[in-house]
Amino acid sequence: MGRFIYDTNANAVDIDDRTLAHVRIAIMTKLRRGEAFMFDVHVGKGSGHRSFWIHPSIPLQFRFFTTQRHRINRAWIELLIEAASGPSGLTIVPEPDEEAPQIVLDEPTTG
Repeated sequence: MGRFIYDTNANAVDIDDRTLAHVRIAIMTKLRRGEAFMFDVHVGKGSGHRSFWIHPSIPLQFRFFTTQRHRINRAWIELLIEAASGPSGLTIVPEPDEEAPQIVLDEPTTG
């Protein structure tokens, strides 16, 4: 289980490492383009959700608790970026089938 930290540890959400690896790429892509957006994430089972306004001026971290390499599903990245560009902002959508070309990235163990 990884952790998305926005500004401070008080603004942290636990996210599965594999999912977090994909969210990280989607967020980095949007910020690299200079695009701010909303990130809406569910918190635990039945605990509601949190919304973060993602902007390049606010520090963020991606902490991974495993050292395994994550296979990156390009189709999932595209869906996440598309969601981030929509009116509701980035939400974690289900991973599509892995028919699209895959890449393998080493993820750091800490943000």
